[in-house]
Formats: sequence, structure tokens, C-alpha cells
Amino acid sequence: MNKSVFLKSLMLPLALFFFNGANAQNNKDGVLMTIGGTKVTVSEFENVYHKNNTKEASGDSKSLNEYIDLFVNFKLKVKEAEGLGLDTAKSFKDELSGYRKQLAQPYLTDKDVNEKLLKQTYDRLQEDVHASHILVKVAEGALPNDTLEAYNKILKIRARILKGEDFNKVASEKGISDDPSAKDNGGDLGYFTSMQMVYQFESAAYNTKVGDISMPVRTRYGYHIIKVVDRRKAQGEVLVAHIMVKITANLTKDDSINAITKINEIYTKLKAGAKFDELAQQFSDDKASAKKGGELPWFGTGKMPAEFEKTAFDLKNKGDYSEPMRTKYGWHIVKLIDKRGLASFEDMKTDLKAKVSKDSRSQVGRTSLIAKAKVENKFKENLKNRDEFYKIMDTTLYEGRWDATKADAFKKVLFNFKDKVFTQKDFASYIASHQSKRPKTDFKMIVNQLYNQYVDEMVIENEEAHLDQKYPEFKALMQEYRDGILLFELTDEKVWSKAVKDTLGAKAFYETNKANYMWDERVEASVYTCLDDKIAKRVNAFLKKKKSEKDILAEINKDSQLNLQVETRTFNKGENEFVDKNWNPGTTKDLVSEKDKKSIIVVTSKLLKPEIKSYVDSKGLVTADYQNFLEKEWVESLKKKYTVSIDKSVLSSVK
Repeated sequence: MNKSVFLKSLMLPLALFFFNGANAQNNKDGVLMTIGGTKVTVSEFENVYHKNNTKEASGDSKSLNEYIDLFVNFKLKVKEAEGLGLDTAKSFKDELSGYRKQLAQPYLTDKDVNEKLLKQTYDRLQEDVHASHILVKVAEGALPNDTLEAYNKILKIRARILKGEDFNKVASEKGISDDPSAKDNGGDLGYFTSMQMVYQFESAAYNTKVGDISMPVRTRYGYHIIKVVDRRKAQGEVLVAHIMVKITANLTKDDSINAITKINEIYTKLKAGAKFDELAQQFSDDKASAKKGGELPWFGTGKMPAEFEKTAFDLKNKGDYSEPMRTKYGWHIVKLIDKRGLASFEDMKTDLKAKVSKDSRSQVGRTSLIAKAKVENKFKENLKNRDEFYKIMDTTLYEGRWDATKADAFKKVLFNFKDKVFTQKDFASYIASHQSKRPKTDFKMIVNQLYNQYVDEMVIENEEAHLDQKYPEFKALMQEYRDGILLFELTDEKVWSKAVKDTLGAKAFYETNKANYMWDERVEASVYTCLDDKIAKRVNAFLKKKKSEKDILAEINKDSQLNLQVETRTFNKGENEFVDKNWNPGTTKDLVSEKDKKSIIVVTSKLLKPEIKSYVDSKGLVTADYQNFLEKEWVESLKKKYTVSIDKSVLSSVK
């Protein structure tokens, strides 16, 4: 089992058993149970019990008793893991530390600022902006002179445009814009919305009026000037259906021709009046959507391949459909079902949070948190002591091999906050461990950049170290992951991996329980789905001549790929209504599908009687059942090893 999936699943109904374990120590209520000497209070149990049971189930004696059993089994396994010392292993501590870093991230940012960013992002999503830009590249860590040179260059370009020159013509001139596409598109970026450009660029575009030219804006790429050409209400979302003819990367020439022929034949039928949903059900290679007449989930900008998205949004009226168009997945015909505006802020909030956390704007919240933490912890610094590093830097810093011993004589305090003091020696060690090869630039710039980085990291590190005290829910979450990792390792050893590796044990289990692994009665059959009764007559004629399936397909589909489809395999009862009607060996008389009026011919070649599956055929089921068997045995052994006592009188008070 995948560990990350396991840890997430624990939070839903079982691992929350220890969600409030740390807080239980502060409660003065009665002891509900004792498991191997560890006491569990009523409040601890009630907290997790009510988190994982519906109002209807809570308080029901059967539900409560079942939950008690699950709770006890879980606690027994955790107890065993601790008894084996798994919580002291270096690998465990390292892994838990890694999870802590991940879980801490939402707490290491200013939530108020983030909330404003979410609202700002949502508000901007209401509008698409059409803009052009000109870029003058300058590296993020460029020398002040280089930065100034780039800034002056972009200002001169802006001045030309303000005097009346055409923005796009200027952008396309050689030596003007460092965006390679500008020579072809004149810097035109088309329409975009929030989250599609770097944050600084996006903000400048949204804050510039239509027809205006922005002041230079700095991003990680350099300096930009932006001309806003147009604004429009956001496209929102569309609901469409499609018919797809799949293509693959290794498509042969003949297969490619067949795919184009097939999509064009479907399109011809559509124009002749055939129903879109019926054609999708019959011919679309997207089987998941074909069952629903080709219908796809609602989607908005950026959710589908660009060509598909444009085609969908270009459709004007409900019921309109496109001509065949191609994406990397295949050929499509797209039909518009409905359109709608953006969802509400509350409905989009979770998705926006995830996107913002990965976007450059997330640094705004982090920066704000650092500023607040400095004030709260009375941060003080002495920049003169930092500046002393300028004189001990040399070219080895560019090569990533600067020696920290060059600062051995440096012992002054650089900064302090809370009860911590950070010295020049600490900073020297930081420089040595965070240096890398870099272009030659001003030593002052490098030192200042590393210093600011160092200060920020130390402030964040201090915040992270105190999360358990500041946020009880974080402490509980860490407890979840701690016990979850322990439980995974031990369960993997005792149950999951053992069931897979213990081939002899699994086979012995199979032999004892083989009656549980039976094939039902089955048939080997071929289902010929014919476009109409004329095709069916031709197929029947070929079958009487003992022609092979391959030859029949080649001959019948010579004129159209839609004439005949064949499925040959072993069928279980109930899988195919037409096979069910011809369960015994032989060839059916022509059958007609009520759904699409196609003619069906079933050739049943062999009846397979019920029989016990071989170990190989039933291995997946056997392994799963063997795991359950091992789990039960293990839990029983733990109940014998650790004393479990439950106070029935206290249990009766659980609500």
C-alpha cells in the first residue's frame, strides 16, 4: 500500500482516534479504558467518536460498540509499535521531520493576507485581460548598474510609444523586446486571467486601464511595459459533449486515415440528422463519456487542451456542434450543452487556496508573517556587523567554495530575537553551506542577499519550532502522522508485505479456502455489431464460409469504419444481454439492439462450466483475504499480550 494514501486514509475514520490525545491529559474526566497501561479518557474518545460518526449513528449502542472495537484494535497496534521501539529509529524520525515541514507550511504564512489574496484572485478571475508587452531582460541578482541600464532602456522604449509610435510595431523591432515571440506577434499575449501570469505582471495588467501603457514592472524575467488592449467579462465555464476518435503516438498511416475517415463519417451522419448522444454512445472512443452521450464535466479556462477549449467556448448556442478538430488525444466533434459564469467564492475557495500556495503571490503572506514575527519577538539587528563581511569575500564565492574559516575572528552579534542570538560566526557557516557557482557580481549584493535570506529562514524556523504551543490542532495533526507512520511500518511487516511475500502461507490459505474462489459458468464468444441488417447478412455469409474475424473486419469495413465492430472474449453471465440470449454454442439469428437499432450477431464457441479458479487466477483475491486473515490473527495476539479494560459504567455516559 502507498504510504501517503495510507496516512490520508487514517485521518478519516481511524487515526483521528489519537487526534486529541495530547489534550486529554488536561481533562479531569473519568478514565474510559486502559490499554496496556495507557489510559484513555472519556473526552478523548468522545472527541474522535463524534468526529467519525453521523448524528444519527452517534449514541446508537451498536455503533458505539463497533467503534470501541475499532478504537481498541488501533490503540493496540500503536502500543505494539512503541513497544518495539519503532518510534526511536532514525529513519522514522527523519520521515516524521519531513512530514512536519510539509504540514507546517499553511501555518507559516499570514492568514489574513492570504485571505485577501484569495479574494483578490477571485475578483480578478471575473475578468479576462487582453494585453501586449515588451520585455527587457535583467537577472534577479543583477548588479545595480545592469539593473539601472535595463530600467533606463525600458523607459526610453515607453517614451517612444507615449509619443505616438505603435506598440506592437515597436515590440517587433529587432533589439527591442527580449521576448522571442515578439518578432512574430508584436508582443501580443492575447486574453489571460488571474493565475496565468507571474503575480507582478498580472497585478500591473489588472491595474492598467484599457489603452494605457504601464510603468515598468519588474518580474523574475526582467522589466516589462504592458499595454492593455481590452477587457472582457470572464468566459466562465462550459458544459459540452464530445465524440472522440482516439489516435496514438505510434499511429500507422493506415490507422491515421481510418481515424480521419471515421470522424468525417460521424460528422456526415450528424449533419444528416442523427442524434449526437446516440452517435457518441455508438462510436466515441472516450468510453467514460460515451455512456452519458459524450457529456464531460463542466470546465473553464486552462482545464482542457487549448484547441478543445477554444472550440468549446467559440460555440454560441446550446446544441451547436463543431466541425471535426484535432488534439493530441484524437479527433473530436464538440457539442455545446450549456454555459455558466464562475462559481461562488466559497465554492472555489479550496481550489484557489491550492493554486495560490504554489504561485509567486504566496510569498506575500510569508513576507507579512516574517514582519509580524519580528515585531512580536523584538527583532534587533546590527547591519554594520553584517557589512564587515564585504572585506573578507573573494572570488572563491563565485565558484561556490568560499571558506568560512576566513571569518574566524568575527564574533559579533548580527541580530537577535526572542531569547536567541545570531552571530557573525553563525552567518559565516550559513554562507559556506548555501553558496553555489554564480556569475561574477558585486560582493555586497551577494552578502546582502544571503543575509536577508538567512534572517528570514531563522525567523521562520523559530515560528515552526513553536507551532505545537501556538496551535493545538497542529500538535494533534503531528500526533496523527507520528502514529500513522508507526502503524504503517508495522502493519506492512505483519500483514501487507507478509501476505505478498509469504507465498507458501498464501497457497496454503488458498488450498484451505479454494471453494471461495470459483468461476461462474462462462462462455467464449464473439459479438458482431453491424450497422444495419444488410451488413449483418454479409457477415453471416462470411461466417458460413468460415472466414476469420480479421478477414471479415477488413472486408466489411473497406468502405466505412462504422460498418462493423467485433468483440471476442470470455463473457460472464449478465455482462452482455445478447451473449446471454445465445448462451449455448452456436450462432444467433439476427438480434436488434433496442438502443441504437443495430443488428447483432453472437457466435458462441464454447460453454465453460463452473470451476475452481487456479491460484494464479485468484491470486489478487487470495492475497486480500490472506491479509485479512493475518490481520485478525495479529490483533488476537495483541489482545493476549496487552491487557485491555473498559469501564462499562463510564462507557454508559458516552453520548
